[in-house]
Amino acid sequence: MPIVLGKDKVVALYAAAAERQWVVPTFCAENQTTIEAVLAACQAKATELGTRVPVTIAMTGRYSHRAQAVHYAGSRNPETGLELFLSDCEVLSRPAGDYPDVDVLTHFDHGQYDDDAAWLAGDLSRFSSVMYDASHAPWELNLEVTAAFVASYGDQVLVEGAADEVVDATGGIRGELTSAERAAEFVERTGADMVVANLGTEHRASAQDLRYVPEAARAIAERIGPKLVLHGASSVPVPQLATLFSDGVCKVNIWTTLERDTSPLLLRAMLENADKVAGGAAVQLAAEGLLGPNAPLAGRADIEFFTSSWRNQVVLAGMRQIIASYLDLWYK
Repeated sequence: MPIVLGKDKVVALYAAAAERQWVVPTFCAENQTTIEAVLAACQAKATELGTRVPVTIAMTGRYSHRAQAVHYAGSRNPETGLELFLSDCEVLSRPAGDYPDVDVLTHFDHGQYDDDAAWLAGDLSRFSSVMYDASHAPWELNLEVTAAFVASYGDQVLVEGAADEVVDATGGIRGELTSAERAAEFVERTGADMVVANLGTEHRASAQDLRYVPEAARAIAERIGPKLVLHGASSVPVPQLATLFSDGVCKVNIWTTLERDTSPLLLRAMLENADKVAGGAAVQLAAEGLLGPNAPLAGRADIEFFTSSWRNQVVLAGMRQIIASYLDLWYK
């Protein structure tokens, strides 16, 4: 079906998901392959369950930890990247398309109150929801500007605000868990529909490093209701996330694992087909010590293996498996 747009329709979709005790996942993307992997996995889940399933597909703008709008296009023009992202979502979710049983929401993730100000003050009608992110600003300024954004756009799009920044593991900053009091003050003073809190995860961390803290989530949900959004889900093992709905989490963001854990799959596939991928160049790579003794070298380059289409299919298949493991947790 077409992308679900308009505040009322998006709220109704989340309400329907809550009735089924579903947590709506958000998968970020900075290329068409990732978008298709998300939709293909969700279509398979919809077929398995015999019902429609919702999913949010997101992109960041100029977010310093990963400016996905910049990386979407080879030109590195964020305006081009944003347009391509939205266009790909619209084409791939069209009614007569390949994924007819997926309800797609588009999300502007980590919209920076300063660097993305022009976009946030523009036409947001192609987005189902927006994360207005002023979490790196002083607390009072965060509350002030988030409340102003909600007042201006809260009747048009679902607004996700950030009580605390979920930090990047590659940096030196480590944040404290968000208290129930702080989350409650944020919601009361901003009017945000959903709130990002620090629940123990980080962006960019290995899935062995951290622990999601369900006790912190439940304490917050007791104060504000099931309005929590979990960011940094890739930083914890998947089984830790099985209780999100009962913890008061209604939305969860995932990206790093999709890219991090499919890169080795692509590397292996290319090494296993070195001669077909690189032809004579594979012999030179072996001579330079970059290929091991088991690498195939006798074959010729094969168009079925050296195209970007083949590489994309390898990545897409890996991403589908990862996405399916999350869907199995939250869609039953």
